[in-house]
Amino acid sequence: MKWETIPINFLKPYCMKTAEKLQDTEMPIQGMLIALQNIHPFPPQILDQDLKDHLHNLEENISQTFDQLKSCMPFDLATFPESNHENLMLSPHRFPQTHKHLPSFFFLYCSNLLQRNMKNNSLKNPPSPTDEPSKKSQKEGLFEWISAFVMHRRFTLALKCSLSVGFAVLFGLIYSKQNGIWSGLPVAISFAASREAVFRVSNLKAQGTVLGTVYGVLGCFVLEKYVKVRFLILLPWFIFCSLLRRSRMYGPAGGVSAVIGAVLILGREHFGSPTEFAIIRIVEAFIGLSCSIIVELMFRPTRASTLAKIQLSKSLQVLNECICTVSHGSQKECLGGDLKKLKANVNELRKFIEEAEMEPNFWFLPFSGGCYNKLLKTLSNMVSLLVFLNHANASLQQENLSLDKVEGEVELFKEMIQPSLKCFESIVLVKSLNKLEKELQMNNACDISSDLELGKLPIRQNKLHTHGPNGEDEIDNIIDSYLKTSYELVFGEGCEEVKGHEVVLSLSAFAFCMRGLVREAREIEKGLMELLQWENPSSHVNLYEISSKIDALYNI
Repeated sequence: MKWETIPINFLKPYCMKTAEKLQDTEMPIQGMLIALQNIHPFPPQILDQDLKDHLHNLEENISQTFDQLKSCMPFDLATFPESNHENLMLSPHRFPQTHKHLPSFFFLYCSNLLQRNMKNNSLKNPPSPTDEPSKKSQKEGLFEWISAFVMHRRFTLALKCSLSVGFAVLFGLIYSKQNGIWSGLPVAISFAASREAVFRVSNLKAQGTVLGTVYGVLGCFVLEKYVKVRFLILLPWFIFCSLLRRSRMYGPAGGVSAVIGAVLILGREHFGSPTEFAIIRIVEAFIGLSCSIIVELMFRPTRASTLAKIQLSKSLQVLNECICTVSHGSQKECLGGDLKKLKANVNELRKFIEEAEMEPNFWFLPFSGGCYNKLLKTLSNMVSLLVFLNHANASLQQENLSLDKVEGEVELFKEMIQPSLKCFESIVLVKSLNKLEKELQMNNACDISSDLELGKLPIRQNKLHTHGPNGEDEIDNIIDSYLKTSYELVFGEGCEEVKGHEVVLSLSAFAFCMRGLVREAREIEKGLMELLQWENPSSHVNLYEISSKIDALYNI
């Protein structure tokens, strides 16, 4: 698009990146999707004619804006269609009465947010859901990140590359002084700075080298008398390898190795028999890859599956810290730093899961990619809900409303979810339930599985499963109480007249996110039970009983 092109290069660092522009559009759309997934039955019946007309106007305005973007018009604020910003006065029947009405109001909240983000590119007041902490904190964090990057990551990468190539060439020369340099080639090509499944990548490089070498030898025999036109046989091989690089089986490492293997064979002239050189090339490649594997294991002996387990526990810990900061307090960015930290941990968990799925199992327990991906999806959903919750809270603070009366319901929500998350942190790191039982017996620990008085964690089981006297879930009762108190704050006697529907939508979004977080916490509980049952098929899995045993063993 035209607005992606910046004519003056030196201004690029000071301009918003295209990805950031699109994030401001993507996040509200994701919130609308979450709202639609929670509307039961569909379509909702609570919207009156005024709100339906307002929603229809929003739809037309957003559609016109998308049409302008698709027509490649410049990204100019002045070209966006004017929208009707008349505030709709919300009568009592337009306020969500129960938790069942929240998805519809959350959909309206995200629709308004999408309209403003598309018109203003990014919200300055209040901050958009994708806003990060202040510039000052960003500069301090950037300086620390650069220092850590220069001193640790790049140094480690350079040392690994030097040792791998150095040992490969050394042992290659010991095997064959004339062709020893070829052992360092498979190590040097496709050397990645990020973590990779070392055994898988080495296997792909070896297979690619063999494929390319065999093809090169066959090409030499086919065009033995036509050396000068031998390059013609490389053209179909280049096409094949370009497809090979994009395949899930071989990827870039195998494709590049296959290309170089064929080029080296077909590019030789007056250097002896191609078959003899091909055998030497394959042997040298395996020498180099063996050195690469040994160096990788020296620097990172921990398997990716173990790192994924540790990172999952760390992500749950950071998530618990984010829940602790949820409040209608006076700090506008109470979740800013914690949210950034949580996003980084979830992204790191995603990388470890991808690597662990490609990692060979050997004699270890197979990696349960299905369980981890379910937990990753749940954590990602909780990150999105916390982003919207933080934005709604910032919007409410700008209205200068006193929300102390609803702070009690917020605290009840935190008391419901925090103990369980704290419990999950320690449970994830349990390697074997049988070993845990043996350690308890060795330490003469008493059987606490049926004693609810020991520790606090067995009581936490009730926090996510307690039902009220009328069969309603406890979180639904808390949310209904929150909405009732909020209604009295907004429309009660002695309250000032509400100037728009922003307050109602923000309160509804805050309540919707709290309820959604508890629902996702239950999904984490189910995912952890499935994961532990996978790792301990012969044991009965009870998360809170396991947590109590951990408390007794380590005197937590």
